[in-house]
Amino acid sequence: MRIREICERTGISLGLLEPGRHNAITDVPGVRVGHSTIVRDGEGPVKDIIRTGVTVIVPCDDIVENSVSAGYFSQNGNGEFTGCHWMDEAGLLSTPIALTNTHSVGVVRDAMISCYRERMPEFVPEWMLPAVAETWDGWLSDIFGMAVTPEHVREALDSASSGPVEEGCVGGGTGMILHDFKGGIGTSSRVTPADRGGYTVGVLVQGNYGKRHDLTIAGVPVGRYIPASRIPGKAEQERGERASKDTGSIIVVIATDAPISADQCRRLARRATLGLARTGGICGNGSGDIFAAFSTAHRFREETGRIYDIRTLGSDSLDELFRAVVEATHEAIVNAMCAAKTTSGIRGRVMHALPLDEVEAVMRRYGELNAALLADAREGKVALTVLPPESDPPAIPPAPSTPMKKEEPRA
Repeated sequence: MRIREICERTGISLGLLEPGRHNAITDVPGVRVGHSTIVRDGEGPVKDIIRTGVTVIVPCDDIVENSVSAGYFSQNGNGEFTGCHWMDEAGLLSTPIALTNTHSVGVVRDAMISCYRERMPEFVPEWMLPAVAETWDGWLSDIFGMAVTPEHVREALDSASSGPVEEGCVGGGTGMILHDFKGGIGTSSRVTPADRGGYTVGVLVQGNYGKRHDLTIAGVPVGRYIPASRIPGKAEQERGERASKDTGSIIVVIATDAPISADQCRRLARRATLGLARTGGICGNGSGDIFAAFSTAHRFREETGRIYDIRTLGSDSLDELFRAVVEATHEAIVNAMCAAKTTSGIRGRVMHALPLDEVEAVMRRYGELNAALLADAREGKVALTVLPPESDPPAIPPAPSTPMKKEEPRA
């Protein structure tokens, strides 16, 4: 189940824009997604208990030969995203984007180079800077087990496809946690109105952050109504192992077919922060919140002396794309939670799935209240205090004066 189904049944809106056909990043033509999932139970209590994997986003089939415009933004930089410095410098993305766990960034990066060098030696240049990002899955998985191998990267690349995207406990999201429930990979998309270009914006997230009481879905503070006393989270299972802090991370990848420049891609990437905040993320000190955006509208081949004649949208035409990023980022995060299943891990820990029946019950009550208020508003039954246009605002009464205490001399 995805969150949109619950919202449709409860009368709650997820935004103003319509999703694409699959409500996924793959609604952007040419974009493909693949996963390799690793689940293994070893001797424990930590050793070889593995809940990890790799997810790849392939912007277009010829990404190695022809780069696309791209930009990135780091809201809080306690994380890693290789290749982002060149993305920032040149405004280009020249490889697929891979998502994995914190300790597997190196092997995924190296494997991507080897894979493309073996398969496309005539197109691979003298160097590659693969884009590989991470979040930490060490609460459930033996992160020192170094379970990800080059074969897993090849599997993710080979399985990359268009169409519906598997979500939840898959690929790089296998061991991730969101708002004290099981998280992982999530995706969503939006299409701008036809008179604004009809462009598609797709978002994919690997989410691993957040506190339960902050979880908000389509404006409804769902998290506060699912107490940890009944469905335990991290703190209830750690038993004082460490202080409870918001130390998680999230990677957001944004794709669009809108003709925008690298600088405009960077502006889109910044808007992912608003979708994260809409869901209840605060980007804590220990969080790695790094976002990248790319446009498939133009291709750039490394050829000396070549001049490109490209068209881009004007800045005044970006508002609908900004809205699309915010709405799709929020929905992608919640979709990751809706698809994830209860997962056991190291030290006997269990991260529970978001109880969708309870989510629907809470949202139904909010939906009923919202419908009643809207009906009253249409009939003028909702009392609103509105000042006449030329009247002065009411005076603020002065604070009551209190005699100052005489300072006692120090002993």
